[in-house]
Amino acid sequence: MRFGKYTLIRKLAMGGMAELFLAIQKSVAGFEKLLVIKRILPAMNQDKAFIEMLLHEARIAATLSHPNIVQIFDVGQADGQYFIAMEHVHGEDLRSIVRQMKKKGVLEFPLEHALAIVLGMCNGLAYAHDKRDLDGSHLSIVHRDISPQNIVVTFTGDVKIVDFGIAKSDSRVGEQTKSGKLKGKVPYMSPEQARGDAIDARSDLFATGTMLFELTTGKRLFKGQSEYETLKLICEREYPRPSAIHPDYPPDLEAIVLRALAKDPADRYQSAREMQADLEGFVRQHQIAVSSLALNQFMQSLFEEKLAMQKEALLQGKHLADIIELQHAQHGSNPDVSGGFDVDASGQRVASTLSMPAAARTVTDVSANRPPKTNGALVAGVVATVLVVAGALGGAGYVLAKNKSEASDPEPAAASTPVARGSLAVVSEPVGASIWINGDLRPEVTPATIKELPTGVPLDVKLTMDGFEHAKQKLTLEDGQTGDVKVELRKGSVVVDVKVTPEGLATTFAVDGKPVTGPRIDGLTSGVSHKLTVLAPGYAEGTVTFTGAPLETKHLEVTLEKLPEPRHGGGAARPTPAAQPVGSGKLNVGASGGWCNVTVDGAARGATPVAGLELSAGAHKVTCTTPDGKVRDATVTVQAGDTARYKFTL
Repeated sequence: MRFGKYTLIRKLAMGGMAELFLAIQKSVAGFEKLLVIKRILPAMNQDKAFIEMLLHEARIAATLSHPNIVQIFDVGQADGQYFIAMEHVHGEDLRSIVRQMKKKGVLEFPLEHALAIVLGMCNGLAYAHDKRDLDGSHLSIVHRDISPQNIVVTFTGDVKIVDFGIAKSDSRVGEQTKSGKLKGKVPYMSPEQARGDAIDARSDLFATGTMLFELTTGKRLFKGQSEYETLKLICEREYPRPSAIHPDYPPDLEAIVLRALAKDPADRYQSAREMQADLEGFVRQHQIAVSSLALNQFMQSLFEEKLAMQKEALLQGKHLADIIELQHAQHGSNPDVSGGFDVDASGQRVASTLSMPAAARTVTDVSANRPPKTNGALVAGVVATVLVVAGALGGAGYVLAKNKSEASDPEPAAASTPVARGSLAVVSEPVGASIWINGDLRPEVTPATIKELPTGVPLDVKLTMDGFEHAKQKLTLEDGQTGDVKVELRKGSVVVDVKVTPEGLATTFAVDGKPVTGPRIDGLTSGVSHKLTVLAPGYAEGTVTFTGAPLETKHLEVTLEKLPEPRHGGGAARPTPAAQPVGSGKLNVGASGGWCNVTVDGAARGATPVAGLELSAGAHKVTCTTPDGKVRDATVTVQAGDTARYKFTL
């Protein structure tokens, strides 16, 4: 989707004030730059005070240019929405790193990597704290939100501080934090910040000391039952010494931690340079192997599988950006020209008149409606663009070798035996499917014409797409032949065959609270959790929770327990079931800490945020599936004539 001079590839996250997109900027002479767009939500655009503060603070952050700080490239407004364009950092924040360590069974954060990260933080903070404007006036920048979520370690071993967007500079006369509004993560606030007092650079150093404590001990320092309790811990309690957790904790490192955590700012490190110098002295004295290369290897080993997935997602996103750019160049900026993208009520992009070859499955579903016939020249241009991109991303070595061969071989081409090659035209309905040939994933997505394929040998062609069944076809190309693969993808579904014991009962069935015809139930969404309920007169309700794979037939057995007979002369009668609520209401579903695909009662509803779903009154099962396959379930009750709201925490 075009957004000003940028092309948005996919949504990364969404918060209460803004949404993040991976984007690409293109310019003349093949200039391309991958970056992140932080787009302010429309509701916040009406808050003039907020926008004024945002633009001021973003302009200050844009003056920061340092290897340990994420760079701000642009601040402005496009399509009626304010945005910040910033450096794309290929890495993971500290919170994600610790979670991945637990998955991998790594119990302790390696000391050398913890020190490398904190040294990078000190280096970046020292630069920001010392920053002056062009007149030489000190800007007095304070980050105010140093926390694990805002420290990113790249896969090349670099350390980056992110989100200087709420950084405070004293250069703006009269700009103060409003009373009662605390900026930052509570468990990493300094005592003065927790009390709402004036803060300076030493507050960032307290947060840095908190993170050094946690990385080197493996224990949270401030964690109460509520934010209020956490604030009390910061302001009132005596902090534990690291050696109380690990008796062999180095005394000189403990001294650094305790000085950074001094409650009185006057007793703390007075500058990040001072703390950095002490840490470097500790590293030298103990001869600890701190290096970005070692940190790089650590990150690569932790996230090996995710890196492979991200590489493919980025490649397909790049294809999408090229196609959008091509259409933009052909049709100009007219949003009504077919081939563009629309945005539906859930904030998702859907293909308009011309369905795009959607590497956008990394972003959203593609419309399942059959597209009209497309312009042949446009399709040819799209295919050509994809092939050029594939060459640019993966074929540089091939081009060099080819040029070298041509330069050194004076013989005409006819002197060598030509290798027979054929072409394959692959079309799917809906478009946007991934193409696999003999087990290898191709960079193209349907519709595509793939050239230079071998002839005379069997080709196993497989098409895959999220939410649809895999489709396979085998063929052999002949010399000069263009083979055709045309597939209509089937929506993924599960069949359930239920066996009820005892047999012969007058049973009724429900899935996810909705009556269905049994005992054979088909058309259920694959990959999500369902709840089967079986009822029979005189028997207690039987339930089974299950998840099925595409085209799988699940054989479920449900044994019903007979209800006890009422005692003669006064036994309690079986309670009459409560009347089912009537009417309808609406449901809004959101997510914090990321985004997910939402299904309600087994029906796909798009990615978060999902708003204004019209549902019958009563309980509904809501499932949230994250991009990495994690599933969270919730039961939400919708009241007639009201709007229910539910937010998943990812």
